[in-house]
Amino acid sequence: MSAAAALARHINAANSIVVFTGAGISTESGIPDFRSPGGVWSKMKPIMFQDFVRSREARREAWTRVFNRTAGWTGAQPNAGHHAVTELLKAGKVKSIITQNVDNLHQDSGAPVDDVIEVHGNASYAKCLECAQRYELVDLEPRWRADEEITCTLCTGLLKTATISFGQPMPEEQMARATWHAQRCDLFLVLGSSLVVFPAAGLPLVAKEAGAKLAIVNRDPTDFDRMADLVLHEEIGPVLTAALALAR
Repeated sequence: MSAAAALARHINAANSIVVFTGAGISTESGIPDFRSPGGVWSKMKPIMFQDFVRSREARREAWTRVFNRTAGWTGAQPNAGHHAVTELLKAGKVKSIITQNVDNLHQDSGAPVDDVIEVHGNASYAKCLECAQRYELVDLEPRWRADEEITCTLCTGLLKTATISFGQPMPEEQMARATWHAQRCDLFLVLGSSLVVFPAAGLPLVAKEAGAKLAIVNRDPTDFDRMADLVLHEEIGPVLTAALALAR
């Protein structure tokens, strides 16, 4: 049986799929991953959340990376994998998309915002660390160019991209929603995650313990492969697109 046919069989058998995506789905759009050789953190040191809060110099460096697009997390287009996931969502097969990515590509592919759970935040806009007011980056860039301290116009709190930085608490609401969906799906489909960054990487185990099937499509082996019902070391866009064609 081909890889696409095996995946199609699991999709057909499922009534409630949760899709869990990591960097591997977005590398197919040209977005660099974090940890592999040549990835983001091999080229620049991450800025710790505590340093961002206490140091204007660290904040200035963080905003410089944002507006110079140093990390390369924004500006790409969704690929076939993102569009296939959105197609499954709109067909009612997928009930929720949980993503470790911060690139907004699931939403850009047409997935409703409310159906995308971003456990590591979003790099395409900023939020106030005090009152959570949202700000668009295009509106903040002139303030950065003027070397202003970028603070909230409502409460004067510090603004930061809506990503979850190293040392920053995980978003409790998003993790609670992700866990709720993992406990209630009948297929937990991992796409492009090495499953090494916790607590989010523990969600496949939550799903398995609740009785779901586990399918993993990832370039490299993961520590969860031994408990998975299907493991495919394939490119996500092509194999998922082919699986959808067979599953119809």
